[in-house]
Amino acid sequence: MAAEGIAAGAPDGRKRGRRGRREMRRIEDTTSRQVTFSKRRSGLLKKAFELSVLCDAEVALIVFSTRGRLYQFASATDLRKTIDRYLIHTNEKADEPGVERWKLEATTLGKKIDAIEAYKRKLLGENLGSCSTQELQELEVQLEKSLSSIRQKKQKKLMDQILELREKERKLLKEKEMLRGQALPLLELNKGHMHAAALLRTTTIGGGGGGGGEEESEEVETELAIGIGRRS
Repeated sequence: MAAEGIAAGAPDGRKRGRRGRREMRRIEDTTSRQVTFSKRRSGLLKKAFELSVLCDAEVALIVFSTRGRLYQFASATDLRKTIDRYLIHTNEKADEPGVERWKLEATTLGKKIDAIEAYKRKLLGENLGSCSTQELQELEVQLEKSLSSIRQKKQKKLMDQILELREKERKLLKEKEMLRGQALPLLELNKGHMHAAALLRTTTIGGGGGGGGEEESEEVETELAIGIGRRS
């Protein structure tokens, strides 16, 4: 009987089995991938609809294709309502352990802050009555390290200031030499003019003569003085 059933069901004498299970990995062929997406999407939307109808469940389904196209299904009148309901539900679940965790962290931080404040007061020399000898020695070592660090920082600041002042001094000396070099030619020129005027005055006086000579000498000196003023 079994052999006859096999023969009747399959002319080639082999029993038909189910299709081979597809390997769960990305389909490389673009056309096959699009065909599979279309078929599986339709089946998924159909299953979501059947679940909502048969079981009276609130179902929402969102699918985006590789090209960004949206496919959705919602058993409620508005998909947004289902999404809001989901967000409220997940936030409530997440807040229950979250509040306790934040309380624990706040308590731990408060204890750390209190310990730091107490240690700072001890470094300032306050509330040392409860300290043991070992704690006092540790505070002394810490203060010595802090004092050494402060001295090094102070020394570095002073050296930086000295170098800065030396650099300013060097620039001022350079500017002074530059101004002196620019002023020397003018002084030499002025001395030359004064010397020429003195020689001219001596020559004029030595020439003697009457009033006409004196008037001529005064005119020459006036012109020379005007010429010196213009050159200056």
